[in-house]
Amino acid sequence: WPEAVVRVQSLSDSGVKRIPECYVKPIDDRPSLLIDDDDSSNQSNSNSNINIPVIDLGGVYSEDNRVRKRSMEMVSEACREWGLFQVVNHGVREELMEAARRVWREFFSLPMEMKQEYANTPETYEGYGSRVGVEKGAKLDWSDYFFLHFLPLSLRNPSKWPANPHSCRSLYIYFLYLPAQLINVIEIYIKALVAIDDRELVREYNEEVLKVCGKLMKILSVNLGLEEDYLENAFGGDQIGTSLRVNFYPKCPQPDLTLGISPHSDPGGLTVLLPDDHVSGLQVRKDDVWLTVKPIPNAFIINLADQLQVVSNAQYKSVEHRVIVSSNHDRVSLAFFYNPRGDILIEPAKQLLLTNNEAPLYQPMTFNDYRTFIRLNGLHGKSQVDSLKSPP
Repeated sequence: WPEAVVRVQSLSDSGVKRIPECYVKPIDDRPSLLIDDDDSSNQSNSNSNINIPVIDLGGVYSEDNRVRKRSMEMVSEACREWGLFQVVNHGVREELMEAARRVWREFFSLPMEMKQEYANTPETYEGYGSRVGVEKGAKLDWSDYFFLHFLPLSLRNPSKWPANPHSCRSLYIYFLYLPAQLINVIEIYIKALVAIDDRELVREYNEEVLKVCGKLMKILSVNLGLEEDYLENAFGGDQIGTSLRVNFYPKCPQPDLTLGISPHSDPGGLTVLLPDDHVSGLQVRKDDVWLTVKPIPNAFIINLADQLQVVSNAQYKSVEHRVIVSSNHDRVSLAFFYNPRGDILIEPAKQLLLTNNEAPLYQPMTFNDYRTFIRLNGLHGKSQVDSLKSPP
């Protein structure tokens, strides 16, 4: 990293009253509306009653043709007008969703020394991190995260996945008073016991969310008038890439000056977000107004990302979003990314261009090249996907 990495959670826990200058956003980028900590649905703009579409995925598979047709239309409208929607009846067990949140909350509750064992680097971003981009002197976001690869299998490395639940915290503190050799023996033993359960839960959660992505990609293909497997195959078929980023947004003493995540659209294909079940914070830009998303219990938030906008030739829109933070509450969310294989050229679907008699709006680019730009330069709205537009 270009500068010493400071964990935002450490700043928050230290009781600072003013955030460091590197987290203070330019005036035009600061949040214009805040969540009231006692009423997460409160919004300070005239669009407070607007919420994103909610899709009952069960309706897509209904035996009633009218229900099935209407459900498909609702997905299509959401993809074209919003670029995101919430989905219920998605097939992932409520207990698994709650357990996934719990495991990651426990990780971020561990002593800093234990979390630092998983510290990441700019090469892969895998592990425990606190910044995106390697620009020296850049404005930073008020958040920490944990990033891990799930697919392809060649990139999956469960040994880098956390294996220290909160239940070990008191033991860890107790270790400090034991002889060094005994500490090592006990720590290795406990890690071996808990690693299987926690890593198995992370694996199961990712596999179940991957199934949701598979269903959605087929629905999105059909709604474009393409074969149901078209989008999945365009992304690499069984060689697609998936990853998980768990975001932790610590309490912030000056939430009006900073952001948990700066405005951006996700670079990949689809993002399946499991939001915090107590504190809202995700905002989406709709008609140049930032709206706070009000999560539905046991729902996933589905974000369309840049590669779907490219392949659909802008029939589908990737959604620009950001995260605001709270002065009274921490917040955790899990973002599962479904992405193209890194070395495949992504471009507007030729079948779609022929059917609609359209010219391609975007130049071809591999996903590896695309995300490298973001990893080097950080998050800047939708500037990256806009930069792919073909010359007029």
